[in-house]
Amino acid sequence: MEAILHGIILAFGLILPLGVQNVFVFSQGATQPKLLRALPATVTAALCDTFLILLAIFGLSVIVLQFEWLRISLMITGILFLLYMGYAIWRSEPRTTKTNKALPICQQIIFALSVSLLNPHAILDIVGVIGTSALKYEGTEQVFFTIACITVSWIWFFGLMLAGAIMKRLDGTGGLMNIFNKCSALFIWGTAIYLFIGLT
Repeated sequence: MEAILHGIILAFGLILPLGVQNVFVFSQGATQPKLLRALPATVTAALCDTFLILLAIFGLSVIVLQFEWLRISLMITGILFLLYMGYAIWRSEPRTTKTNKALPICQQIIFALSVSLLNPHAILDIVGVIGTSALKYEGTEQVFFTIACITVSWIWFFGLMLAGAIMKRLDGTGGLMNIFNKCSALFIWGTAIYLFIGLT
């Protein structure tokens, strides 16, 4: 029971803050014409988190934290990607305008993979925090801890998708979504600057 509660609290603590991955999943719920059309992005993000959690618990944290060059390479790649992602979101327009089209399945999956696997902040959180915390448990307890973390991740992403769809219904003009896009872009650029400062 302790392992399950620990996993739930830890996973919520890491996933709740606004991040690039959360912003993308939410935006797909808000921009796709039907809720089911946002599933590729949501499922891909959840699968990536599951993959990272499993890797962290099975020892990736030890590898990444041991090699400084690997950590720096990961950070630089992530910074460049975040700068591009912020630019793309800033230029995007709400789906209520005729100039904007919802992302097709392939692009949803590619973007979801990118924001999940090229996001150094999320990776270092999962690797450094969840991976290290898992060392406290062995055998069945470690399995329960792992399942708890993964379950929270899946519930959270599906919740974000639903929240985006609800906001779309409430925002008939697209004005709120436009403000959300601009704020998201600024947040993403801020994250990139924060990571860059961490390198100097």
